[in-house]
Amino acid sequence: DGPPVPYSCCPPIPANMDDIPLYKLPSVTEPRIRFPAQDADEYIAKYTLGIRKMKELDEKDPQNPLWFKQQANVHYAYCNDAYTIGGKVLQVHGSWLFFPFHRWYMYFFERILGKLIGDQTFALPYWNWDNPKGMYLPPMFDVPGSPLYDERHNPHVYNGTVMDLGYFGDEVQTTQLQLMANNLILMHRQMVTNAPCPLLFFGAPYVLGNKPVEAPGTIENIPHNPVHIWTGTVRGSTLPDGKPSYGEDMGNLYSTGLDPVFYLDHANVDRMWNLWKQIGGKIRDIQEKDWLNSEFCFYDENRNPYRVKVRDCLDSKKMGYDYAPMPTPWRNFKPTRKASSGKANISSLPPASKVFPLAKLDRTISFSINRPSLSRTQQEKNEQEEMLTFNKIQYDDSQYVRFDVFLNVDKTVNADELDKAEFAGSYTSLPHVHGDNTTHITSVTFKLAITELLEDIGLEDEDVIAVTLVPKTGGEGVSIDGVEIKLAGLL
Repeated sequence: DGPPVPYSCCPPIPANMDDIPLYKLPSVTEPRIRFPAQDADEYIAKYTLGIRKMKELDEKDPQNPLWFKQQANVHYAYCNDAYTIGGKVLQVHGSWLFFPFHRWYMYFFERILGKLIGDQTFALPYWNWDNPKGMYLPPMFDVPGSPLYDERHNPHVYNGTVMDLGYFGDEVQTTQLQLMANNLILMHRQMVTNAPCPLLFFGAPYVLGNKPVEAPGTIENIPHNPVHIWTGTVRGSTLPDGKPSYGEDMGNLYSTGLDPVFYLDHANVDRMWNLWKQIGGKIRDIQEKDWLNSEFCFYDENRNPYRVKVRDCLDSKKMGYDYAPMPTPWRNFKPTRKASSGKANISSLPPASKVFPLAKLDRTISFSINRPSLSRTQQEKNEQEEMLTFNKIQYDDSQYVRFDVFLNVDKTVNADELDKAEFAGSYTSLPHVHGDNTTHITSVTFKLAITELLEDIGLEDEDVIAVTLVPKTGGEGVSIDGVEIKLAGLL
């Protein structure tokens, strides 16, 4: 919303795109180790030095692809429809390209910093927001005058404030302990409950020639989007230069790479990929060739452009880095409390067919919905996941959007306490643009895996269940065409 923000977004374009070679990973003798920011004093000093040197490069050559702003432009270009291939837009958010693109991006950024400081063993620290010890802005980003300091932060991020991994513009009025519990529940839902198979974790397929999709994987949805918004300026406030804020820097995709904390944030996002593959079950990388053969283009630490393939970034150790282990308390942090005892009063709720299509989600709504199968065996559950699917959700993609989903409760539910067994998950959207979409209206499908949830709240034998939607941000601009529960194979 508002007038266009003037910004030159594209990094330098190689002279001959057709001659860019495919990157070959260097041999690895010992991987670089990425440490959590709260335990990485040595690497924080090196990161500070590297960012300072990277920012100084513009004094000699503003077209240098290693300059800090040009590195930030890499994200803008891939994330706001600046790149086209054969007239087709390439967009890396909202699809299965999210994880591999950002992994390669952090890989080259890390190597560039190592080259600038003369230390090829340098590894990015990671912002450990999935652990209570890291649920605050790392202190080195709260030092005015430091090359790591970004004046375009929300003031609430300082002084050790506990962050909200579900943040979308409104402060949750609760205790720090409750907020940490909410965060751990969100992590469990996104890493375990709602991510039993690859396409739910990574996001929907997106191949060249198709329009950009809006079907993000679980981690991109939450906590990725809320961490960006929690860190950036308050949308609608006044920036230090007197201009209106659109959430800059972290809270808008065009500017997020300008904040040095972005790279630590995405180091932890990347770490989630490694951790997810350790959970077991049907969890594995996507096997489709369209994904494995997808390519991006980056400059290496020697200013040479290279093409990279998704298939070459599946194992971080082969890429030359790994993560220092940290406890993951969210792994088994399943809520034991329930918002209500027994089964919700289905007879008092309208059926889904009477509620949808829904013109706008401007208030909490509850409805009943039929399930496709009851009392499934463990083998049946291993073969098919029960999916609560919201079809054709439409909204303005220049706005913040978040709504929460609960099962077996009505609209009286306390939506600020997520550590309840009935909390199923949330949908979110971070502002971004698509070049050919002048209205900014996007259409998405949102899926929640509910097999584990139905077990936890004792609804496996019920043929009709209650669902409640709670708008948190932007609901007045959200419409939903329909909702259904169906079984889907764990591919």
